Amino acid sequence: MIVIGIETSCDETAVSICKDGNILSNIIGSQLVHSEFGGVVPEIASREHEKLLYNLTEEAINSAKIKITDIEGVAVTNGPGLSGALLTGVSFAKGLAIGLGVKIVSINHLEAHIIANFLEANNLSYPFLCLLVSGGHTQLWWIKEMENYTLLGESRDDAAGEAFDKGARLLGLKYPGGPEIEMCAKGGNSSLIKFPRALIKSKKVEFSFSGLKTSLLYYMDSFKKTDECKLNDVAASYQKAIIDCLVSKMKLAVELTGVDTISIAGGVAKNKLLRKMITKNFKKENIIFPDLKYCTDNAAMISYLGELKFKLGHKSKFDFSINPNFHNSKD
Repeated sequence: MIVIGIETSCDETAVSICKDGNILSNIIGSQLVHSEFGGVVPEIASREHEKLLYNLTEEAINSAKIKITDIEGVAVTNGPGLSGALLTGVSFAKGLAIGLGVKIVSINHLEAHIIANFLEANNLSYPFLCLLVSGGHTQLWWIKEMENYTLLGESRDDAAGEAFDKGARLLGLKYPGGPEIEMCAKGGNSSLIKFPRALIKSKKVEFSFSGLKTSLLYYMDSFKKTDECKLNDVAASYQKAIIDCLVSKMKLAVELTGVDTISIAGGVAKNKLLRKMITKNFKKENIIFPDLKYCTDNAAMISYLGELKFKLGHKSKFDFSINPNFHNSKD
């Protein structure tokens, strides 16, 4: 079966073609315009999606070496995400499906990130735990089988990716913050500054990063670069605090569930220190790291999950709506 996937939940415009579980093309158009604002501007994101979607769709089809009439189904992200951005993608996808006379299925962006672990992992099987860490979400999921998921816990406030973005701004770095802090932290002493690790001793699977962000704010108010403490030391200490919190709750989740296969998903899953710390702390578990190209927002995960949904007999009515704030799509 050939499925086209469309992803416009935030600031990445993406289109992908999947055939029988194989990704034939995965085209991503990054909206660099947001960097000058230090974050995503929703209205601009929507306009950029509208500009990019047609050309990216044409590129995805040509790259996959198929004809547009070969497409048998359309899969599109309908949440969670920015309302205007989602509406742009969903409207385009509905028009494409109606024009081609094919079925359509709405896709939960978070579920797609989790299932993306199967794209290139031959040793992944159910059940497994998935730490989903992105700019908008920090969650730990118990994936029992396809469409049988339990949310073990999530952040009370900021997501880990949001903590990276806001932290980068306080450090005078560019957006997006995760890669900038990781780069700045190179050669830094991650033990030099004792930033707080909220809830790290709690026996609940939950996260909190707002206090850490505030601690960095106060620290930078009086920060002066010296031979004893440089900016890369601050970045390294801040990054380590975030990752310590993530790893500690993964340990707790393993203890609570007894599941010995763990994976990560989302943009923060690209972080090298996070991958290193997971490898160090889970030597007895089966660890699945997704390919870097499937960590950030992409349409390969949408087309892949869309095909799985179609094969399970799912399809959406054409009047389905966007769901900017939901965990699980029932459409």
